[in-house]
Amino acid sequence: MRLSVEEITRMTGARGRAGPEVVEGYSIDSRTLRPGEMFFAVRGERDGHAFVDAALDAGAAAAVASRGPLRRQERLLLVPDPKTALQQLAARARESWGGKVVAVTGSNGKTTTKEIAAALLGTRFRVARSEGNLNNDLGLPLSLLRMDESAEVAVLEMGMSHPGELRLLASIARPDVGVVTNVSAAHLEFFPSQDEIAMAKRELIESLPAAGTAVLNADDERVREFAAAHPGPVVRFGIEAPAEVRASEVESLGLEGTRFRLADGGPVFEAPLAGRHNLYNVLAGLAAGVALGIAPEEMREAVAALRPQRMRGEVLEVGGARVINDCYNSNPRAAESMLELLAATPAKRRVAVLGEMLELGEASESLHRHVGRKAAEAGIDIVIGVSGMARALAEQANGTFFDDAPAAGQFLRGALQPGDVVLLKASRGVRLEQAMAALKTEN
Repeated sequence: MRLSVEEITRMTGARGRAGPEVVEGYSIDSRTLRPGEMFFAVRGERDGHAFVDAALDAGAAAAVASRGPLRRQERLLLVPDPKTALQQLAARARESWGGKVVAVTGSNGKTTTKEIAAALLGTRFRVARSEGNLNNDLGLPLSLLRMDESAEVAVLEMGMSHPGELRLLASIARPDVGVVTNVSAAHLEFFPSQDEIAMAKRELIESLPAAGTAVLNADDERVREFAAAHPGPVVRFGIEAPAEVRASEVESLGLEGTRFRLADGGPVFEAPLAGRHNLYNVLAGLAAGVALGIAPEEMREAVAALRPQRMRGEVLEVGGARVINDCYNSNPRAAESMLELLAATPAKRRVAVLGEMLELGEASESLHRHVGRKAAEAGIDIVIGVSGMARALAEQANGTFFDDAPAAGQFLRGALQPGDVVLLKASRGVRLEQAMAALKTEN
């Protein structure tokens, strides 16, 4: 959104010399800041105030900080807390923009569902979306401020790691539609139980206006109950339970995707995204479209044009083998879903390279062993655990363990055969794409 330094000063209540210059963008990182952008000196792993000079030297229009070098007062806007100022500015910019906001949260599939919903809503509206997985109390305001103000709808991802976080994000973005994909054991490091995770996810639905629409996974028992927290319209999606957007006659096309019909004689869709988990993501996107008045048949071509994102289920050919590159992130439910897809895929041998699943707290070892048992029960021929607690997973599946992704890649390079199908899946911190890089380099 294009705002002047003067407008930003007024919206944030900052003290400083305000000019009429229009800000070209918004940044919290002096290393990637471009000339003309506004720099916010937020405190993260490092204190952004240490980089105010660097940001101004790089051509920042101004820096928003709680203190600063006296010699740079001409481009310094002082506020009590730069992070709060960033959030306040985003909230006021969203209010003045006045378009519709679709917010997406859930334990699995947030980013994919966000991208799908944006593509499907694009059949009727000019759509903006949050960048990548910028979904926290810094990323979401930045996404709002960076979006094209000519957009009619913004699709924003919302993540959380503690109670109250989604309520805060909703107060900034003021969503008209709230989409909840599911609730699973992800983030147990921060919550005592899945029920506690569900309560935190429910904050998005509780924050909707009365006229807003809740889009809920009818097949997830906890999410289904969120309807009781919203007095306004509800659009449910699913496969098994009754839902306004329900898939029937589901036919797997293997790694090429899924064909399904919407229940009650609705149109037939072909989605080129493999796996049951992606079917739920597509249904969530369709339900978001329905919530904003788009008929399902209007979205058929957009569904057919969907493609996997990088490291989120993309299928690659390497040395005569097919590799399912799904190593952007992982948790127990997501890993199980991908193991089901792998087990159902015709192959000479099926190989699962499963990295450590992070943020699982005290349940981490038992959940890794659970996924290892699922791999063994699915008949996966070779199971490889990578990093940390994935050792327990490999032990449970009678597999092999490596301390890091490059070592796993070296092993795969020698073991892979034409006709094999390989799954790569791990939490982001494992950097399992390094195993993929090792395979590509040699082959």
